[in-house]
Amino acid sequence: MTHSAEIAPFPGLPERVSFHRAELSVILGLYGRMVAAGHWRDYGISMLRDAAVFAVFRHTAEHPIYRIEKRPRLIGRQGQYAVIAMDGRILKRGADLGTVLRVLEKKLIRAV
Repeated sequence: MTHSAEIAPFPGLPERVSFHRAELSVILGLYGRMVAAGHWRDYGISMLRDAAVFAVFRHTAEHPIYRIEKRPRLIGRQGQYAVIAMDGRILKRGADLGTVLRVLEKKLIRAV
């Protein structure tokens, strides 16, 4: 006797928010420039139920100096992307990832 009931591969696991390939390309492009300039050294990515977080570290064993967050539930309000400083201040929030990340690119501009 066979049953044709479908079983979910991982029942009970919540869906997770993640960065898409194009989003990661933009973030990692900035990350590479900041590493080359000596500002950043390490990163970590977290995929949570309500947000995806790209955390940037100056040194490996410390708290992140910046967090780049994607929260799809805020897409209709403030925008789904945000850059958050180490102290919890939201530096920039918006719907376009490139525009939001410009707040971090100011560190690359130096007086000659």
